[in-house]
Formats: sequence, C-alpha cells, structure tokens
Amino acid sequence: MASMAGLLGSSQAVLEGSLQLSGSRSLSVASNNRVTVARPGFSVRAQQVSSETETSRRAVLGLVAVGLGVGSFAKDGLAAATSIKVGPPPPPSGGLPGTDNSDEARDVDIPLKKRFYLQPLPPTEAAARAKDSAKDILNVKELIDKKAWPYVQNDLRSKASYLRYDLNTVISAKPKDEKLSLKELTEKLYQVLNDLDYAAKTKSTPKAEKAYAETVTALNDVLAKLG
Repeated sequence: MASMAGLLGSSQAVLEGSLQLSGSRSLSVASNNRVTVARPGFSVRAQQVSSETETSRRAVLGLVAVGLGVGSFAKDGLAAATSIKVGPPPPPSGGLPGTDNSDEARDVDIPLKKRFYLQPLPPTEAAARAKDSAKDILNVKELIDKKAWPYVQNDLRSKASYLRYDLNTVISAKPKDEKLSLKELTEKLYQVLNDLDYAAKTKSTPKAEKAYAETVTALNDVLAKLG
C-alpha cells in the first residue's frame, strides 16, 4: 500500500511539472484525486468580445448623432425657406399686350399653316410686312450661289410662312372681284416656293436657279396687286 501511494504521488508530481513547463495550462489536484484544468484562453476571448461590443456600441451612437444632426439641419432649412406666391395662368390668347395670338401655335384645332406667333396687323401694315418678307426671300440667292442648302431651306421656309400669313390678311380685306385673281397669283407663288425648297433639299444647283427665277417673277406679280 505504501508503494502504491508513493507511485501515485510521484506520477502526480511528474504530470504537474510537465503541464507547468508547457505554459498553456495549470493543473490542480483536489482531495478526491480529480484533475482540474484551467484554460487561460477563455479570458483572452472574453476581452475580444468585450472590445467588439464596445466598437459596435460606439458606431451605433455615432450614427444616431449624425441622424440627429441631419434632422436638425433639415428642420432649420425648412424653417428658413420662404414661400413663393404663384399667380394664376394668363387667360387664353395671351392676355398681355403684343401676345394676342400667342396660343395659336399650340392650338391643334387650327391648321398647321395658320399657327403663328406673328401678331395680326391691319391690311395696309400687313402688305408692308409682306413686302419685307419678299425681300428676304430674294436674298436667298447668295446662299444658293454658295450652295449653303440647309440655310436656303431655313430662310425660305421661315420667310414664306410670314409672307403667307400677311397675304391671307390682305386678301381677306380685298373686294370680292380682286380676291380671286390675287388668290390665283399667291397659289402660283407658293408652288414655285415649294419647287425652290425641293431643289435645295436635293442640292441641285440648276433646279434651284430655275425655281429662283420663277420665284422672282411670281413675287413681282403678287406685290404689284398689293399696291
């Protein structure tokens, strides 16, 4: 029995010494000869969890602080904003001086050729403006010589639209016996203007020169009837 007790004591001493030399575990022997091992790694893990929790808590508090700052800034901006008073829309057909027919260009019930931003004039003033448009149409000869076809089309179409608008005003004021002859001349004028536009579209210099000569003749015939 004494030898067994000595052997057990020496075994426990050797085991205790080897565990202490490894440095990773500590061993304690209880009175009932049961071995208890303490793991120091548990304390390290606890510190890591605590650090991560602290970081998360600080991040949440930072987000809350930012949110409160943005909300305060937005509230101050809304408080400083001033209301803008918007008046009612103008009545149809403009409603302001010089805009009597400003709604015509947007009125889909009106034929396209009758939609203009131009203001209606009395027949005498409309005839004078028609003559100015005729002069602008004759000036496209320089663009034809330069073969600047897009500019020929742009100038021709804009000025021809103004001319048509004023000629309609003049024709409507003419006596019945003069309206028919003037309408025939204007229809011929519009046809040669279309021919000139098509020549510019096809970039044909011979056709453009021919149509331009016919346009000059037709313009002179119409302007002679205007007086």
